[in-house]
Amino acid sequence: MLLLSNIKKLYDGTSDQPRAVQEGVDLILDGGRIHSVGPHAPNREAGEVESSIDASGLYVTPGLVDCHGHVTALGITDDDIDKVNGPGAMVYVEKILYRTLVDGGVTTMRDLGGATQAMRRRVDEGVLVGPRLKIAICMLSTTGGHADFRGPDRCHATISRLWPPGPGRPSSIVDGPWEARKRVREVAACGADLIKLCTSPGVASPSDRLEHREFTPEEIAAICDEAQGRGLRVAAHAHSQSGIELAIENGVHDIQHISYMDERLVERAHVKGCTVTPTSWIMDELLKAEGLSPLVREKVNQVNEVHSSAVQHARSGGLKILMGTDPVLPGMHGRNWMEVARLVQDGLSALQAWHGSTGLAAAEIGQEDSGELSPGKRADLLLCDQDVIADPARFQKDALLEVVKDGEAYRGGVEGLPRRSFACTVDTVLAPLPRG
Repeated sequence: MLLLSNIKKLYDGTSDQPRAVQEGVDLILDGGRIHSVGPHAPNREAGEVESSIDASGLYVTPGLVDCHGHVTALGITDDDIDKVNGPGAMVYVEKILYRTLVDGGVTTMRDLGGATQAMRRRVDEGVLVGPRLKIAICMLSTTGGHADFRGPDRCHATISRLWPPGPGRPSSIVDGPWEARKRVREVAACGADLIKLCTSPGVASPSDRLEHREFTPEEIAAICDEAQGRGLRVAAHAHSQSGIELAIENGVHDIQHISYMDERLVERAHVKGCTVTPTSWIMDELLKAEGLSPLVREKVNQVNEVHSSAVQHARSGGLKILMGTDPVLPGMHGRNWMEVARLVQDGLSALQAWHGSTGLAAAEIGQEDSGELSPGKRADLLLCDQDVIADPARFQKDALLEVVKDGEAYRGGVEGLPRRSFACTVDTVLAPLPRG
């Protein structure tokens, strides 16, 4: 067992209340799990732990749980999309996964479009370094909707270039209630942990406008009913008020983006037990993005005028607010902690933002064994040399020293922690085939 002794300040991820923050704490790790958390015991008996690290200058939190990731997204330009659809796709995915964990501090990610069961399996097997994944595989959308990246010069023989069909990933484009039901069945059969659909148009998509409609109520209800029948929750991309309302009233559990959410919609979401994942940081990044079409630029400006107000409505109405980065632009992967800081800018307290990025998020996405520094939970933690608990913006000042996932450290920033070793080595990959 390994002791992190006399931690200066620890946030345990169990709530958004001050009781979740402790000072002068001993944290004991037993392999890949949390053994105990308690007040510092300076006279601990010899032999009680195998090794000890002086953590008196460290600030410790659970690893981040990102509820809106895209590990197959390099950017939204044609060149970016071509790269991740080409023969070198897994090279880019490997780099994104690595940065998300090692630089971004994300130990669990819910990927809401793009990632496949094969990618998740390679992380679980230790072949790829990255956060453990919960996957939606597809982002279900109508013809001409948010997932349909063909542009105005389309033809019927052209398939959308955004996450096109391939091994382990059906097409995201679907029309009609019965086709939608079939697609949910296909996605579930490919190993999805949840279903993602678009109930409103999107900002980055090339041909739809925010005030337009995506799926009909009948299609959304069919998708949600089919998902429920397979034990899967549904998350919805929804910017417009009509899209948000369609999601709430037809069975969606988690509403993404929420740009035009108001008090009335917050009340309806509260009645239905919905959570929200605002993805605030991407709004800032889109403002700075270059090379956007005039239509996309117009939509960026529209959502930025209202988005912070929508988050404040959600907070005031007591909705559960989850952290999700939606990293679809260059330079976002590996800076996932920016969303925690951005939620604070939108009016959440630091502990509300932290809870939505750790324990609350883990419970909502079905990864209940993580997100908290409590006995029996996975040993996923961040070690920092600045008080990111009080001010998450300090991540931008190189506060992150170490990322620990399942008890193994990845950055080498704190001596004494067990370092991650690869399960798959060159020797095993190139071992001779057995005879016979």
